[in-house]
Amino acid sequence: MKQIRIATAQFENKSGDKEYNLGKIEQLAGIAASQGAGAVAFHECSVTGYTFARKLSRKELLDLAEPVPGGKSTARLTEIAARYNIAVLAGLFEKDDRDMIYKAYICADKNGVLAKHRKLHPFINPHITAGNSYTIFDLHGWRCGILICYDNNIVENVRATSLLGADIIFMPHVTMCTPSSRPGAGFVDPRLWERREADPTSLRLEFDGMKGRGWLMKWLPSRAWDNGVYIVFSNPIGMDDDQLKNGCSMIIDPFGDIISECRKLGDEVQSALLDFEKVRDAGGTRYKQARRPGLYRNIIGMDHQPDQKVAWLKSEPPDNM
Repeated sequence: MKQIRIATAQFENKSGDKEYNLGKIEQLAGIAASQGAGAVAFHECSVTGYTFARKLSRKELLDLAEPVPGGKSTARLTEIAARYNIAVLAGLFEKDDRDMIYKAYICADKNGVLAKHRKLHPFINPHITAGNSYTIFDLHGWRCGILICYDNNIVENVRATSLLGADIIFMPHVTMCTPSSRPGAGFVDPRLWERREADPTSLRLEFDGMKGRGWLMKWLPSRAWDNGVYIVFSNPIGMDDDQLKNGCSMIIDPFGDIISECRKLGDEVQSALLDFEKVRDAGGTRYKQARRPGLYRNIIGMDHQPDQKVAWLKSEPPDNM
């Protein structure tokens, strides 16, 4: 019977402070290892911070970005993986030898970089280049994929990653608590985070409602169910630049059921045992075998002009008072 224990983590990152963020990653990776996890996943741009990048010039982004592999952050993640004998998945801004900038997410073990995914649908800054390939790799005998945040909102990306063989899809995000056209969406007042110890109830109501977890539950379990895959979702908690994020890092099984979730109003690691029998028995696995591509191959492949506008980039978050 093929099994693996995987951990997902959440923490409050600091914008542009790689040393602090890598320190948090090391601390939480140690906790994940103590739980027996073979891998631990952190959020999108967990090494660098994310939302503040919307304000950066091309030069500032290049100064922040690193080669992958070959950069200091990759080396540090490899050291952390070796120290705790655990694979570490984390995100950062990457630059190549032509000074092209990408949103990257990597899996590092004691031997170096096992996998690197470049976000297919970046929008935080116009100087970031979109990736153009799916990412499949082996991890402790399991076939895994990576899709970063908005990549997962396009259902074709998840289906393609599954069809390429992934049984586990890592889905790092920096999401929720932002405006959209969906009723009930919007920013959460940062003052609630400041008062989280005195008044956790008011914050939890916002985090768990339609601004946060309620929205996530509309679609994330269906990605697992439709494709018969495990989903490892990771998301920051607390302030990311001037926006408040609600964590809820979780692991969902191929039946669309949450089997582990971070629920603290702070840093946390949760792990779950993944069993391949669920992949084999899941409805999504049968549905993929029942497909008739000849019916819709040309429809799905029709040319169109992609539109990746997001509402929250046009909206001002509440003042952090």
